[in-house]
Amino acid sequence: MAATPQTLDELSRSAPRRARWISAIVDFVRHRPLGAVGAALILLMVVMAATAGLIAPYNPVANDYTAMLAGPSSEHWLGTDAHGRDVLTRILYGSRTALMVGLGASLLGATFGSLIGVASAYFGGRVDLIVQRIMDVFFAFPVIILALAVVAVLGTGAGNVILAIAAPMIPRCARVVRSSALAVREMPYIDAARASGYGHNRIILRHMLPNVMAPILIMATAFLGEAILLEASLSFLGLGVQEPTAAWGLMLRGAAVEFAETAPWMAIFPGLAISMAVFGFNLFGDSLRDALDPRLRTQ
Repeated sequence: MAATPQTLDELSRSAPRRARWISAIVDFVRHRPLGAVGAALILLMVVMAATAGLIAPYNPVANDYTAMLAGPSSEHWLGTDAHGRDVLTRILYGSRTALMVGLGASLLGATFGSLIGVASAYFGGRVDLIVQRIMDVFFAFPVIILALAVVAVLGTGAGNVILAIAAPMIPRCARVVRSSALAVREMPYIDAARASGYGHNRIILRHMLPNVMAPILIMATAFLGEAILLEASLSFLGLGVQEPTAAWGLMLRGAAVEFAETAPWMAIFPGLAISMAVFGFNLFGDSLRDALDPRLRTQ
C-alpha cells in the first residue's frame, strides 16, 4: 500500500528526532565511558527483572529439602540456601523487588521533594523560612534512622518500605530543587506570568517546575542506588519485605553466621548483586549530573 502524504510527513519529522537521540547516546558513551558502564549494569538489571519468569530455572519460593545448602553445580549454578531454594533464581526475582522499591521510592521522594522545593522558592518569605526549618529537622536524622522510624510506625511490607525510603529523600531533593528554583523565580517570564493574572498553581507547575527538571532527574537517578541499599538493609534487619518474597536483603539475612563457612555462596552472590546494582546507579547518576549540569559540563 502506498504511503499517504500524512505518513510521509510524519516519517520526515521522526527521522531527525531519532537521529538526535542516537547522536546523544553515542556522545554520552564516547565522553562518559563510566556512565555507559553504569547504564549497561542498569540495563542488565532491568532485563533480569523483566525476564525472570522466563530464564529462572526454578520456582523462587519452592523448598527442596533434598538439596539444602547444595554448593554451586550444574543443577544449581549458584548453589542453594538453607531451605533448598535456588540462589540464582532468587537473585533474578530479587531484582524485581529491588527495582520496584527503588523506583517507587525515588519517584515518590523526587515528586514530593521537588514540589516542596519549588513552592518554597516561589512563595519565599515566611513560607520559605518555615519550610526550610522543617527540612532542617529531617536533615538532623541519619537516613537509615529516619527510614527505621517510618517502618516502626507504619509496619513492614513493600508499600511501607517505599514510603520509609522516600521520606529521607524528600528534604534532600527539596533543598537542591529550591536552590535552582530561586534563580528561575527571578526570570522575566515568571513576572510576565504574574502580570497575566495566572494563579500560583499554574506558575509553579507550568512555568517553574519544568525548568528545574535537570536537578530532579539527577537526584532521582542518584538516589536509586541508595534506595536499593536501604531496602536491602531494612530487609536484612527484618523490617523490609517479608518471606517468602525474593529479596536480596532477605537472602543475606538467611545467610546466617552458622552458614558463613559451610555455605559462603549464600552471602557472596546476593552481596555481589547489591554491590553491582548500587555501583551501576551511582556511575550513571554521576555521569548524568555531569551531562545535565552546565557548571560541570566539560564536553
